[in-house]
Amino acid sequence: MATLFLEEKQPLIPKLAQDLIAGTIGGWAQVVVGHPADTIKVRLQTQPSPPIYNGAMDCVRKLVKEEGAQGLYRGVMSPLAGIGFCNAVMFMANGWSRRVLQNGDENKTLSILEIGVAGSFAGSVMAFLNCPIELLKVKLQTQDPQGFMNAHGKHEPAYRGVLDCGIRTVRAQGFMGIYRGMGVTLLRDTPSYFAYFVAYEGLKRVFQKVKKDEQLGNFELLMAGGLSGFAAWIPAYPQDVIKSNFQNDVRYKSIGQVVKTLYRSAGPRAFVNGLGPTLVRAFPANAATFYAYEMAMDFMKRF
Repeated sequence: MATLFLEEKQPLIPKLAQDLIAGTIGGWAQVVVGHPADTIKVRLQTQPSPPIYNGAMDCVRKLVKEEGAQGLYRGVMSPLAGIGFCNAVMFMANGWSRRVLQNGDENKTLSILEIGVAGSFAGSVMAFLNCPIELLKVKLQTQDPQGFMNAHGKHEPAYRGVLDCGIRTVRAQGFMGIYRGMGVTLLRDTPSYFAYFVAYEGLKRVFQKVKKDEQLGNFELLMAGGLSGFAAWIPAYPQDVIKSNFQNDVRYKSIGQVVKTLYRSAGPRAFVNGLGPTLVRAFPANAATFYAYEMAMDFMKRF
């Protein structure tokens, strides 16, 4: 009697590669949709005291008046080149850690806590990529076109772009100069991505229970992605404010000095400065991220 061995069909594109490709597409979607609001957020976070902007709309008006609409996309090449790759690594790390928690059983449904643990791991990995990319982005977003004062009080011409900014930063501060603020980036990203994936997967499960056929449509995916963007900032925004200021001004010698300076300038409000445009950006940017990721994954699973 012949024994039939049925081999499980292997996907044409390996799972890690699927996460990599879909994550990259999601990252590009996030940058295109969210960069203008991110520029406003960083400018509000790092403005001097007394402030030069009366709020987000005042910042938009002045920036567009001085530089045109392209000013809203100042520094976009750094995240466009980097965030796609960062998101790819983030989704790849998240997918890998979920498979580890499943212990080889791909049909096992992870608990919400396990989803959060996998997200935290992905966030800790992301921090090592986010730190240098965001440092260059912050420098380019906040620089005066006429130039700036360096750590020694000498005037330097404005950066000509991402590459020029990176080279001059490394020359002035060494390679670790582009990792300035790494500690606070870890403190931001680890809890942030815990909340991010918990909210996204939790909302998807809620929406599935509400729908009779349990099939998620475009609306549910966009809502889950957008609302998860709000959730990601709840445990992370003060750290982001501190990080932006520390990376932007090399005169700060420690994170503690940043915290003291910010608190003296505006009290507790200083640590939520720029929150408005951040939340305005969070919904569409993260809705676009997860939607693009899900569509790309769905397409690749057909092969």
